[in-house]
Amino acid sequence: MVSDILQSDLRVVFCGINPGKSSAHLGLPFAHPANRFWKVIHLAGFTDRQLKPEEAQLLLSYGCGVTKLVERPTVQANEVALQELRAGGRELITKMQEYQPGALAILGKQAFEQAFRQRGVKWGRQEVTLGDTEVWILPNPSGLSRITVDKLVEAYRKLNESLAARGR
Repeated sequence: MVSDILQSDLRVVFCGINPGKSSAHLGLPFAHPANRFWKVIHLAGFTDRQLKPEEAQLLLSYGCGVTKLVERPTVQANEVALQELRAGGRELITKMQEYQPGALAILGKQAFEQAFRQRGVKWGRQEVTLGDTEVWILPNPSGLSRITVDKLVEAYRKLNESLAARGR
C-alpha cells in the first residue's frame, strides 16, 4: 500500500491516478524507474534537487503532498474501473476540504473527466475550486505516457509560477 503524504496548508497536492505495481510493492509513490514525476517536479522548481521515491516524505518540507484517486495498484491506469474513479473523486474532495492546499494537481485529464463527470476539460487551471483550493489538470508523468519531459516540465512550471504569484 502507498500511503498519502499530506498535511494542512500545503502549496500543492499532486494526485496520481493509482499506484503502479512497483509503487505498491515498495510502498512508495511514483517508484517505477521510468516514472518521471521526481525529475519533473524538480525541473519545474518545486524541489531544489531531484528527490528519490524513498525520500517522498521530504515533499512536505517543500510544501508539496501526494495522494491518488484509487488505492488499488495496477500495471496500467486504464485498468481502473469507472466506479473506482468516481468513488475516488468523492474521497479526494473530502481530503482536499480537510487539508485545503493552495492547489490540487490531478495528473491525468481522462482520469479527472471520469472521476468528476466532466467532458472536454483543458490542461492547466480549472474553473472549479474545492473551497480555496485551485484545481489543476497536469499531464501524467508515467513512463507509459508519450509526452516529453520538456512538455511535462512546462505544464508543472506554470502551476509553480501561479502558486508563487499568489504568495504560496
